[in-house]
Amino acid sequence: MGIGTRMFFAILAGVARPLMNVLIGKEWYGLDRLPQDEGFIVVPNHCTEIDPIVVGHMLYNQNVMPHFLAKDGLFKTPVLGAVLRGAHQIPVERSGAGAGTSLVKARVVLGEGGAVVVYPEGTLTRDPELWPMKGRTGAARLALGTDAKVIPVVHWGAQEVFPRYAKGFKIFPRKKVRVVVGEPVDLSAFAGRSGDKATLEAMTGVIMDHITAMLEELRGEVAPAQRWDPSAHRQSAHGRFVERGAQAPNQEAPVAEENKKNDAGTTETGDLQ
Repeated sequence: MGIGTRMFFAILAGVARPLMNVLIGKEWYGLDRLPQDEGFIVVPNHCTEIDPIVVGHMLYNQNVMPHFLAKDGLFKTPVLGAVLRGAHQIPVERSGAGAGTSLVKARVVLGEGGAVVVYPEGTLTRDPELWPMKGRTGAARLALGTDAKVIPVVHWGAQEVFPRYAKGFKIFPRKKVRVVVGEPVDLSAFAGRSGDKATLEAMTGVIMDHITAMLEELRGEVAPAQRWDPSAHRQSAHGRFVERGAQAPNQEAPVAEENKKNDAGTTETGDLQ
């Protein structure tokens, strides 16, 4: 990573870390499981919009510069876009000819020994109880093409500070967020296999099982036997499925045909989200 990018990270951290320390108490576990001197893929659960700040805070404090895969629309906003570009984050086009370029950029980061953060659910979970939902194959595709370690990270408590699709922060009383770094996901059974749809979906299932088991232990609860599948509940694969600040309904209205994308993410160009 260039000196300019590191300086940009330092400036961001100088603003974000004090704010996070004021807003939340934090407990971090398993930090010794983060790989040293090699590139790796981080796969967190995703239940609120401030998850990247929570995960990024933990990684940065361990001297790991996080490179998030984020939807390309965020890079087009005047202020946030400049921040994302300056911090060397990776834009993801969900479709079209540029959909595979994010994969190329992620491989470069891994090759340089960086950490790439991929949310395997692709968007905020639609599960009513915020359990991990059905995953998409971006993380599996990246792992299969690079042999990089896949490190699961789960957290709980951020949703109390900023609930899913909330309009503002809930500061008082001060909340606590717990973050756990897990052992690398064992994907050795897939070594040497081609990136066909069945292989990528099987790898994704292993990754999501690992994340769910860790979150069960962190929450002290048992996840539903069947993982939430947005398509089975007539929900779009991307974007908000309820209005900001509204209560999530038990069942959503049918989505437009153009939004019914294959959530497996196994197109030839590669859909990392």
